[in-house]
Amino acid sequence: MNTILHITKSEQWEQAKNLGSYRGDTLDSEGFIHCSTAAQVIWVANRFFVNQKDLVILCIDSEQVKAEIRYEAAEVDNLFPHIYGELNIDAVFQVVDFEAGEDGFFVLPKEVISLE
Repeated sequence: MNTILHITKSEQWEQAKNLGSYRGDTLDSEGFIHCSTAAQVIWVANRFFVNQKDLVILCIDSEQVKAEIRYEAAEVDNLFPHIYGELNIDAVFQVVDFEAGEDGFFVLPKEVISLE
């Protein structure tokens, strides 16, 4: 299994479960849902989510994703997975609470480390 990760608000994930699919807020604006590998998730979190609350990490089995996945360059030297289209929720095999430390920054949760 090839796991990719996506950070989102817990409220958005709850809504997605009721709808049967997840549409990241960037799908409409940028045409894809941002995802990361485990090695990338902390860089993303500490760049774009500092001090945010009520976040979760969606652990996604890329082999179960029905939409197209492209690995594309971002602002760093490696490739980030992007899902082009809605994410079918049955591709999500685990949801991990993602809380910042007292300083507002994140560390990788043990549940995600074990996926590496």
